[in-house]
Amino acid sequence: MYENLAVLAAFAFVYSVLAGGLERTPVNGAFVFLVFGMIAGPVGIGLLDLQVEAEGIRLIAELTLALVLFIDASNANFSVLRKTYRLPARLLLIGLPLTILLGVGAGVLLFPGLGLLEVAILATMLAPTDAALGKAVVTNPAVPDPVRQGLNVESGLNDGICVPILFTFLALAAEGSHGGSPGEIVLHLLAEEIGIGAAIGVGFASAAAWALRTAAGRGWITEGPWLGIPIVAVGVACFAATQAAGGSGFIACFTGGLAFGALASERKHMVIEAAEGTSELFSLITWVVFGAAVALQHPGDFDWRVGVYAVLSLTVVRMLPVFVSTLGLAVPTDAKLFLGWFGPRGLASIVFLVIVAQEKLPGGDTLIATVVATVALSIVAHGLTANPLSAAFGRRAKSWASELG
Repeated sequence: MYENLAVLAAFAFVYSVLAGGLERTPVNGAFVFLVFGMIAGPVGIGLLDLQVEAEGIRLIAELTLALVLFIDASNANFSVLRKTYRLPARLLLIGLPLTILLGVGAGVLLFPGLGLLEVAILATMLAPTDAALGKAVVTNPAVPDPVRQGLNVESGLNDGICVPILFTFLALAAEGSHGGSPGEIVLHLLAEEIGIGAAIGVGFASAAAWALRTAAGRGWITEGPWLGIPIVAVGVACFAATQAAGGSGFIACFTGGLAFGALASERKHMVIEAAEGTSELFSLITWVVFGAAVALQHPGDFDWRVGVYAVLSLTVVRMLPVFVSTLGLAVPTDAKLFLGWFGPRGLASIVFLVIVAQEKLPGGDTLIATVVATVALSIVAHGLTANPLSAAFGRRAKSWASELG
């Protein structure tokens, strides 16, 4: 354990002093973390001895997703959304369900040995997108604001929406061991995990937002070492309290983040920005663990079907729903292609995979191999194309971008 900790801490230090330079290259942080994990892991030189089944790894992965969900939801800019809501709303309410359905269809065709629920779990794990992998797109001023905001909001919220869907499929897959009809299982999930999660998340976050506004109004919150603690503390409290109460901590963080962002108003930005460093550190560790404990552990399960599904997941399964969801909007074909292509798969898919891997599902090795292949392909393909395609798209988009507002 201590050897693993020493290696992770040393790598975190090295990356932190090189991050600024790497951000100016096509090589994104996720690629560096993944490759380091693969090299340092047991299949590589053996510096890291990690197993995906370990309870500690699941805890790190769950806390990472909890913080990301809370911070992303808190960062939702409701004033901007009211002006440019149509595009992200279409992507989330129409595009996301269609992406899962198409992913199920592709899985049924390519993996006849998997059951329908296992295929549905796979499609849901790979449905959420990751703005961090497309940072060069969502922060590039050449890309019109409505497009950047649409992609950013979509990636910030779709992982939270996918959580109850994934847990529903997992509960149905475990039906044989837990008993009850499918309808009873879904109702139980909605009533307990989602209901408890939403109640605790909104309650904790609302109290925290009130405390933040009060403290900021009295000048008690200043620049210093404690500035980033409130967000981390509230996010962890929402997650842990809800898990202890029998609900879904992820739902708590997602709904709590939305409530916090809406109620804290302009006071939120200084504490959220200070907390993002902690979230980045957890993400770094999760990516390294993914590379060391998952990416190369199932070589026998990587076959042509896995490769084809990975390509389809990043292209047709993502891009066709974007085309359908933008019907009726003033979005030309090149913009639809741009929006469809930049749906990188990343952290949420990894955390979902760590959770699913511990469920010991039939065909679990195939699920792991497919998610690994899709995420790895996304890291390389989206990292290499982000800057050149953003610049080219920005030059063409000026004439129609204002119509999306």
